[in-house]
Amino acid sequence: MSEQLKSAEIDVSTIYADVSDWHVNAGGAKVTAKRMAGRFRRLKWFTMSVWLVFFLGPYLRWNGKQAVLFDIPGRQFNFFDITIYPQDIWMLSLTLLFFAILLAAVTSIAGRVFCGYFCFQTVWTDVYTFIETRLEGDTPQKAMKFKNAPLSANKISRITVKHTLWLAIALLTGVSFAAWFTDAYQLWYDYFHLQASLAAWIVLGMFTVGTYVFAGFMREQVCFWLCPYARLQGVMYDQDTVLPAYDAERGEPRGKLKKAALDSNKGSCIDCKVCVAVCPTGIDIRKGQQEGCITCGMCIDACDSIMDKTNQPRGLIRYASYKELHQKAETAPLYKRPRVLIYSSILMMALSGVGYGFATLSTTEFQVIHNREPLFVMLSDGSIQNRYTLKMLNKTPENIEVQYGINGLEGATLHGVDDSVIIESGKVVPLQVLVRVPSEQVDESLKHLTFTAEVVSNPDISVEYHSIFMGPK
Repeated sequence: MSEQLKSAEIDVSTIYADVSDWHVNAGGAKVTAKRMAGRFRRLKWFTMSVWLVFFLGPYLRWNGKQAVLFDIPGRQFNFFDITIYPQDIWMLSLTLLFFAILLAAVTSIAGRVFCGYFCFQTVWTDVYTFIETRLEGDTPQKAMKFKNAPLSANKISRITVKHTLWLAIALLTGVSFAAWFTDAYQLWYDYFHLQASLAAWIVLGMFTVGTYVFAGFMREQVCFWLCPYARLQGVMYDQDTVLPAYDAERGEPRGKLKKAALDSNKGSCIDCKVCVAVCPTGIDIRKGQQEGCITCGMCIDACDSIMDKTNQPRGLIRYASYKELHQKAETAPLYKRPRVLIYSSILMMALSGVGYGFATLSTTEFQVIHNREPLFVMLSDGSIQNRYTLKMLNKTPENIEVQYGINGLEGATLHGVDDSVIIESGKVVPLQVLVRVPSEQVDESLKHLTFTAEVVSNPDISVEYHSIFMGPK
């Protein structure tokens, strides 16, 4: 430590005034985390704002309809002008794979970033505790004093406001979730007029109770005991993973400030416990990595503020890897880490698959099934007949009129579908048809032919399906 730091005059009172009424939570008391300004707190508010999409997204309209709608009864997902049907579910599977591997990749690089900044449990708990600390006290001592105070109009009104706001957020969460699966505006009308479906009421009840209990009362206990991700994080870390960590070599031995000056025989840590006070799960980061750490960086903001007040360099608690702190080695670059490369490869393949799927989405899907019982029938006039089932899926928002035909096999005629067929939007119309071919045209057991389906009102929509015609050997 430089001579300048040793002789620096420090205002000790301002440091200990901030933490004089704090104690370390040992697990038996509710965590009331101190809120401090800093770059990671600002980052957290910014990332939390992403959840506004969850609340506002269902009300976005596109061409007179809900822009994003997961229509489970209609078996279709609508994304603006794109409609995904069960036949395209493989794209959804690849999307889920992409986000699952993305979570693992980010965890291997920078720890539980999702937990600290994006997880709904973290976000909702942060909002709930923000309301609580503003009404009942922002320290454990103030909160306990409020709890033990005799009932009064002021106390009752504060408790009522707190729980009213909690329930309002919980109800809004339930409505917002349900709104992604049905028309959002109609859903509000149905709720207010008690005309909503049973499923809508069940979703509202489950999300209201779940949000109210988990974010309002269980809080960090959900992370400790209910979330499987906290248990899995250990296998996703390696020695190059960058995590919030305490630099024990620089910080130890700890010592209180004396006579407004730093003790040259002590480390940088003045044992103020602010890093513990701001932790939303109540852990002490100085004890090393623990299950409760959600990588939010609040302890870094707290420690940096103390370093500023004591005229010491920031970084006593910082994002650092095990290699950096314990082995004095540089963290390996991402392109030299096999785990990151494997995750990245899977991500690229999944993303490419999803991109290919969206690029090749068609307005219709045509399928022909050759009926195999019997494989063929010889008619009295000597011609050979095969039976087929035609299935046409209409992915357009309007009804379409389809005309079927065949080609590719000389002399073949199509029977059973003399007129065009009307197919409703989002529906599949199966149709049994017969194909007859003169026996002299069937000189081998398998012949190729092509079925065509053309939309009468839009000739640009024309699809083909290659099939086979079977005859005697």
